[in-house]
Amino acid sequence: MKDVIVIGAGGGGAVVAKELAARGLDVLMLEAGAAHTNPEQEFSRLEVDANNSLSGYFRFGPANRSKPAFRRELPQLSAISQVSGVGGTTQHYYGNSPRAMPGTFLGYSGSDTNAYNTNYLFPFSYKELIPYYQWVEETLPVQTAPMGRKELAFFLGAEKMGLPFQNTKDIAHAAFRPQENAILQPRGNAGKTTDPAKLQFPLASGCTFCGHCFQGCIIPRRAPRNLKAKRSTDNSYMPMALTADLWANRGKPVTLISDAFATRIHTDNNSVARAVTWRIGATGESATEEAHVIVMACGAIETPRLWLMSGLPNPNGWVGRGLTDHFLDVIVGLMPFDIGASKGPGSAARADFPGYGSIEICSVSPAFLAASLANSDAGMAGLYDNAFGGSRYEADTMGRIIGADMKNLLAQLDHVMYLGIMTDDDVEAQNRITLSTTQPPDEHGQIPRVEIHHRNRSERTIRNREYLAKQAIQLLRKAGATTVHRIAYPPYMFHPHSTMRMGLNEADSILDANAEARWVKRLFVADNSALANSLGGPNPTLTTQALATRTAEKIFQLYFEGEPWINKEKPVPSIDSTVTQAVIARNL
Repeated sequence: MKDVIVIGAGGGGAVVAKELAARGLDVLMLEAGAAHTNPEQEFSRLEVDANNSLSGYFRFGPANRSKPAFRRELPQLSAISQVSGVGGTTQHYYGNSPRAMPGTFLGYSGSDTNAYNTNYLFPFSYKELIPYYQWVEETLPVQTAPMGRKELAFFLGAEKMGLPFQNTKDIAHAAFRPQENAILQPRGNAGKTTDPAKLQFPLASGCTFCGHCFQGCIIPRRAPRNLKAKRSTDNSYMPMALTADLWANRGKPVTLISDAFATRIHTDNNSVARAVTWRIGATGESATEEAHVIVMACGAIETPRLWLMSGLPNPNGWVGRGLTDHFLDVIVGLMPFDIGASKGPGSAARADFPGYGSIEICSVSPAFLAASLANSDAGMAGLYDNAFGGSRYEADTMGRIIGADMKNLLAQLDHVMYLGIMTDDDVEAQNRITLSTTQPPDEHGQIPRVEIHHRNRSERTIRNREYLAKQAIQLLRKAGATTVHRIAYPPYMFHPHSTMRMGLNEADSILDANAEARWVKRLFVADNSALANSLGGPNPTLTTQALATRTAEKIFQLYFEGEPWINKEKPVPSIDSTVTQAVIARNL
């Protein structure tokens, strides 16, 4: 019997595993996808090879890429950006690590309180989460992002439109700032040369401005795994979890089984979680292991699926409901000068608007830009509306860009400023994950059905998206863009969360304030699905990791008679020399 079984090695699961292993618990971790042990050889950095949703090494599928991706039913025209494997979706994220907006937590009384939807709050205060934010920020570490010309252009545009500069991590008013980013700062030759020989570790360390964040971080070449620049959990928390015995006084190494898809959680007659069954993709064999505590960290789609497949109780009907996804949109501007759009970290500047959401600049590698330009809910090159109902405001065009117009933009790649907008979208019961009843099961059971009623969003969510689009267009104009285009993005979930939400009210939440399931004891959730809401619009990973740290501490206190460690200990950063030596020793 294990002390803890963690299901999922992504942004939240790896955090729980590392923290509990460091305190001497026997932790088993199951991951449905691959364990990339040598990314320098396994990651080609070719855009389609990486991100093809059916066959890419960053797809949601089994370890063997010759086998089909895991299936989902999408009853509407939509897409999901999600990655399996050790590191989860953090493998291709931009490292953006802003804190949530304080107005989404219990007890907030700022001047902008009325701008938020206060029906679905975190069941504790923002102040209570700050020490856990700080713990994660030091562990990864989170630092001010390395920046270049595109960020300078963004800042000038934001300043000219009247936004103030913000120099704190906590969001108190509409403002712009550098991105808080989980990417190591450039050192040595990094950022000073394009000579590959001079950009290898240890001549260079940290970010080398290669522009390939979305294809996975392999730089600097020859660096130990935990010194790769982007702090995806496969480069940070997982090396620490797997070597906990070598750097923590009482630590035990996590046992990791990859290509292991959890198919059932077992409970006893008292609704206490007792065991997990999983299936090995390569062989089709199944195994079962008991544990004192089970942590679900499969993601906002697979966690409710596993719950429902396991026949666990759902008395209020909210398992899988309340999906939030930041209701994305994209605004692009053609600048009259080179802003280095394809170079550097994927996203290093942002503007936040409490009660509405966020705007951030993104890098635009060719295939990513082409896919975005052609991906719209508003029709083809403005020729038809497709019932979108949005406004182009001051944008010159809206909808898909194709043909000669697309070629023109791609030819000026480094002149394109690409702004993503992320709304503070409402928790709505109609947006949900269920089990499909119309498509055949896969080898693991009924497949998940992902319902996004994007044409029937709440009035507030639609208002937020339109407000942010207008702000983004204005920012591009002030930055000097000669042409501005609104994509009017279709339902494309980069940030799915809230489907197993914690909350104040038992009538509309699944988890209590400790992230423990209300109706199944010793069962916790530690991924984006546990988030109470859409955080006000910022990227979710840092909050999920802070919450997972808090959850690990609660598990240690509740079921292993341990003492809390936040505010009593100092985290061992992933770049500490003892951890580096442990990683080298284990050849991770």
